[in-house]
Amino acid sequence: MNAAAWGLGAAVLLASIVEMVEALTIVMAMGMTRSWRSTLMGVAAALVALTAFTAAAGYALATWLPEAALQLAIGGLLLIFGLQWLRKAILRSSGRKAMHDEDQIYAEEVAAARNAGEVSAKGLDWFSFMISFKGVFLEGVEVVFIVITFGLSAGNLPVAIAAAVVGVLLVLVVGIAVRGPLSKVPENTLKYGVGLLLAGFGTYWSVEGLGIFTASRESLEWPGADLAILVLIAAWYGLSRLMVRALRRPSPAQAGAVSTTSGS
Repeated sequence: MNAAAWGLGAAVLLASIVEMVEALTIVMAMGMTRSWRSTLMGVAAALVALTAFTAAAGYALATWLPEAALQLAIGGLLLIFGLQWLRKAILRSSGRKAMHDEDQIYAEEVAAARNAGEVSAKGLDWFSFMISFKGVFLEGVEVVFIVITFGLSAGNLPVAIAAAVVGVLLVLVVGIAVRGPLSKVPENTLKYGVGLLLAGFGTYWSVEGLGIFTASRESLEWPGADLAILVLIAAWYGLSRLMVRALRRPSPAQAGAVSTTSGS
């Protein structure tokens, strides 16, 4: 595989791990607090819906748009996803937003499950079903978009699908072994890395797709071809660190020192 294919696989793998860790937290909370049967039925329904959504979205993008327009549309989507992830990573790194805490989220989901009333001995527990369905579907949709957009733009859907499957299975196996939320996974760091990858690839393909507005309607070429992706990722990283530095809040000790100095 070339560098672009390795980058594609890494981005999809990390994104699927991050999203599935969050989905697993919800599923574990519902299953261990209320009903595993209803929870797993919700998960199964979400997987069926995701499969249909993937097939429909992939077919529409692959057949309705010419190559340059496809790159522009997909690059734009990746850039939007990437900048959203980067924004959160920057705010967390600068202290403007609390770090993502799976243990806290698990506790909140467990409390909500317990406050939802008693579980019926017969029939379907709709609370477990709907919460698990929503959690898996919403987290899965983002993975699906990343798989489709990366796979179609790089012309390598098998690598994107394989990376996503590996990520899901990895989280599932570890989750079964741990039997609880995967709070030890460095989720905030992973999100920062995925945000950089999405922003870098998204910029690359968006600019290539601008060729749709030229007379030839063909994709534009980057100097250095795929190596330009590494430069773009480095540029986004540098910009994000500058923003973290500009937004960083002083520590309590620093704030006290500043207050004392200004008071004197």
